[in-house]
Amino acid sequence: MLRRTFLSLTTALLPLLALPVHSQQPTQPAQGAAMLPAPSKSGYAPVNGVEVYYAVFGEGEPLVLLHGGLMNMGMFGPVLAKLAETRQVIGVDLQAHGRTLPFDRPMTFEALATDIAELIGWLGFERADIMGYSFGGITALRTAIDHPEVVDKLIVVSAPFAYSGWHDYNAEGMRQIGAHLAEGMMGTPMYEAYVSVAPDPDNFPKLLEQMGSMIGKDYDWSAEIPGITAPTLLVVGDYDAVRISHATAFFELLGGGKIDGGWDGSGMTPNRFAVIPSVTHYAIGSDLRLAEAAIGFLDL
Repeated sequence: MLRRTFLSLTTALLPLLALPVHSQQPTQPAQGAAMLPAPSKSGYAPVNGVEVYYAVFGEGEPLVLLHGGLMNMGMFGPVLAKLAETRQVIGVDLQAHGRTLPFDRPMTFEALATDIAELIGWLGFERADIMGYSFGGITALRTAIDHPEVVDKLIVVSAPFAYSGWHDYNAEGMRQIGAHLAEGMMGTPMYEAYVSVAPDPDNFPKLLEQMGSMIGKDYDWSAEIPGITAPTLLVVGDYDAVRISHATAFFELLGGGKIDGGWDGSGMTPNRFAVIPSVTHYAIGSDLRLAEAAIGFLDL
């Protein structure tokens, strides 16, 4: 594949990534990795018939943090560190990502959601707050739908409730993901982030294969959104890969923004909607304003 063609395709895949391919050199550490505090504990949790890697940062009420596609928990960098100042943040590397192996099972949002639900119980919690970005945001959303009993508050960052919520360019790019891209991605930031922590770097094509088998498939959970019981915060950038009109429709499906909230706020639901200005999909995951929005919501 010509380099120019590959870079164009990679740009289209960026809803799954933490930053554009040209923004850092392969010799640099994975984005945010050096900004993470030292975990108090970490390891592999036996859940849902597999073993999922987790790390715990800080103390306080539990908050599960889910990364974007083709990345790992390190992508949150300063956001994770800020959240861990007042909370017990549980970073997770999802199936085939980071330190977690690809397993011999299909990758589905339903399976990932069950992983997270069982992880919460395995760690000794009845319930936890969950915050996810992009691919992780869709996983967090599915967890709240399928396993409401374990979710206190839900924060969905730059993630749609239906595949049509992505801009067309990005949606088409995600349909092209597969193992055939592995060789061309050698040396890119997402590849370097993977090999810096993966137990077996040779599993990178498997990650692309499993992502390709699911991420480009159409889905629409609009009928299930009104039934979410967890108080929910939706966060997008004003120039996100998720359509701003879709994000607004998402909030309305949650019952928000349909009437004037009133002088005393009596017309408001427990759900909130935040648009962070002057930020794109690729920068929002490490923007400290995301941490501020999340903390403000969690403290309500």
